[in-house]
Amino acid sequence: MIDWNQIDLLLLDMDGTLLDLHFDNHFWLHHVPVRYARARGIVLQDARDELYARYKSIEGTLEWYCVDHWSRELELDIALLKEEIEHLIAVHPHVTDFLRFVREAGKRCVLVTNAHQKSLALKMKRTRLDGYLDGAISSHDLGLPKEHPEFWGRLQSVEPFDPQRTLFVDDSPAVLRSARDYGLRWLLQILRPDTRGQVRATEGYPAIHDFSELLPVADDGITGPSA
Repeated sequence: MIDWNQIDLLLLDMDGTLLDLHFDNHFWLHHVPVRYARARGIVLQDARDELYARYKSIEGTLEWYCVDHWSRELELDIALLKEEIEHLIAVHPHVTDFLRFVREAGKRCVLVTNAHQKSLALKMKRTRLDGYLDGAISSHDLGLPKEHPEFWGRLQSVEPFDPQRTLFVDDSPAVLRSARDYGLRWLLQILRPDTRGQVRATEGYPAIHDFSELLPVADDGITGPSA
């Protein structure tokens, strides 16, 4: 699936790719509505109906991913609410093995996420994955979400890369489409971003269920790194 001799750089998404999307789904679909209903003195279903419509109205924009935006709009401390359930933050299976393999193979590895800087900081503190990465870039630093076609040019200005020698892994078909349109050659979709959710359709991209599928297997059947 991947010819590692033709890859110099890996750009990896965070939520749904390296980390289980269950945390984010639970947070926005359950935890926030409960706290919003309590703060407004309304029934939970009314809170859900209102919030889901507000989420949908700006889906895919930078504001949709912005902790500060939702704190202002909902008059809730979103960063603090995330800390209340941070125990649900979890690394996907085989991610650390894969990141070790990438490092031992001499590839540069950079996290590229739409997550707000506050969310990124919380998740790196919880998972310690930043110790395996050569860098981490939030789309909020660049002023555009990954779905936007101009995002990739801005990314190149801070993390120079050859689109023909870069592997980009994400769980979002819309983001992968944006990367493909920019010219990235090597794309990979995560099929089950939420381990408690359904497997997604591949949308025509090469796809994996988890990172064990990218790890080499030795002749004795033991998975391990190789250049």
